[in-house]
Amino acid sequence: RTTPNVNKYRTANGVCNNRKNPLLGAANTPLARWLPSIYEDGISQPVGWNPGRLYNGVILPLVRLVSNRIVSTKDADIQADDELTHLVTFFGQWNDHDLSFTPSSPSIRSFSSGINCDASCERSEPCFPIRIPLGDPRLPSGRDSCLPMFRSAPTCGSGNSAFMFGGVPNVRQQINSLTAFLDVGQLYGSDEGFARELRDLSNDNGFLLVNDRFQDNGRDLLPFTKVASNMCSTRNHILNTTGLPEVPCFTAGDVRVDENIALTSLHTVFLREHNRLARALRLLNPHWSSETLYQEARKIMGAYHQIIVIRDYLQHIVGPEAMKRKLGTYPGYDSSIDPSIANVFATAAYRFAHVTIQPLVFRMDENFQDHPQFPSVPLYEAFFTPWRVVFEGGIDPLIRGLISRPAKLNQQNHMLVDALRERLFAFTSQIAMDLGSLNMQRSRDHALPGYNAWRRFCNLTAPQNKAELAAVLKNTNLAQRLINLYGHPANIDAWLGGVAEPFVPGGRVGPLFSCLIATQFQKIRQGDRYRDDDRFTCPGLGLYFLSQLYKVESYGIQAFS
Repeated sequence: RTTPNVNKYRTANGVCNNRKNPLLGAANTPLARWLPSIYEDGISQPVGWNPGRLYNGVILPLVRLVSNRIVSTKDADIQADDELTHLVTFFGQWNDHDLSFTPSSPSIRSFSSGINCDASCERSEPCFPIRIPLGDPRLPSGRDSCLPMFRSAPTCGSGNSAFMFGGVPNVRQQINSLTAFLDVGQLYGSDEGFARELRDLSNDNGFLLVNDRFQDNGRDLLPFTKVASNMCSTRNHILNTTGLPEVPCFTAGDVRVDENIALTSLHTVFLREHNRLARALRLLNPHWSSETLYQEARKIMGAYHQIIVIRDYLQHIVGPEAMKRKLGTYPGYDSSIDPSIANVFATAAYRFAHVTIQPLVFRMDENFQDHPQFPSVPLYEAFFTPWRVVFEGGIDPLIRGLISRPAKLNQQNHMLVDALRERLFAFTSQIAMDLGSLNMQRSRDHALPGYNAWRRFCNLTAPQNKAELAAVLKNTNLAQRLINLYGHPANIDAWLGGVAEPFVPGGRVGPLFSCLIATQFQKIRQGDRYRDDDRFTCPGLGLYFLSQLYKVESYGIQAFS
């Protein structure tokens, strides 16, 4: 079926961005493989599925053990980043949610035995539990002690030897349910039907839906979801009270909108900006239809996003050298480039910002001091709490906190705060999760090659022993601890190796992640037929928006510098 205006406006699901190959970069297509997978059976079994399997002559360590010995830090030991604000951290999450989401298996029970993955430590597809090591400081260790994890869903027909192409097994591949483009899909949705549900079709203004029950000091809030769920019913758990009203989860183009209130605040800013743009466009063009107003506002929003990410964000992450090599002068659209999100980017490299998250979500008053009525919130009490936005001062205190308080500085001996390692989703899961362990177990689920393979991919040296690893990390003690766990540098999980590296000059990641992140965005930019920022000829609107989001100079701190 022909999609209307397919050459003038993006489709919500990214289909037809590439005219020659309409599915390149589209939603619900496989993640790209930049290196071959290393499934233990060559088809589907994740790394670590068979406990006795040797890698470079040794058994891989339990990811929770690695998290305990390498990743953990205490709040008292955290150092603030003296250059970047907390906005960098949560803008990174906002941006990530525009590019990739890998759905888990739709089943919560083993396909073969019927066991509940949430209630068993048995490895049985799709259950891939995270085993607890002996002497774990928080969790009881033993034969039946684990953190539950579900495997990512495979693309249709993959990971099954019964599906053969010319006698070659169809190796398991994971799905990206979002488009690969910088199209603000986290606001608008990556599915045509859902994108329509998020629009206000009761008038001809081209608006997105807003909340019909509550406002934020006269300003709009995100609408509530119509899907029945207890995920956001955390108020009574956290406040230890009864009888107070719960509110539903908010809804937006990405399902993770409620993961924390800082992210929710950014969703709200962009929602308001779309409607502000549509309102302004209607004044300029009263003859435009609701569809045209919506699409033109959406196009400008896409331009904002591309400018902010490429010009104002990435250079401070990957450093000026990688920007110059990979993201310098735009050479133009190239239909031969596949913009699809790489498995290693989604599963490892773009999770670098986890180690920049503070243990608090800061809330500031009009003078950028600690808010007297609504103090800063412990991060673990900010997960899935839309009621804090509704009943505790709206988004202004949160935005002020993001632009005036520092990010956490990633240090080799202080990586992941306890709120993420010991109390992740404490009020919405049966047991609090560990983000470090999840990152490494997910990499193994996706059969990502280890640290050295990705170093070679980026034309970097591949350390072969403790001395060479110590030279790469510029840290002999850390190299020794990693060798004690992994036996060989090649075995180190890609996410851990990446966040353990010293920063490149002018960046906030090491050489490996600088290469992988810059390479991915190079492909996204050159493989996108709709380069909205290159055709964006209304800089006044862009400057207006940037001044609202990044108005921090008068407080002595700049958001991205």
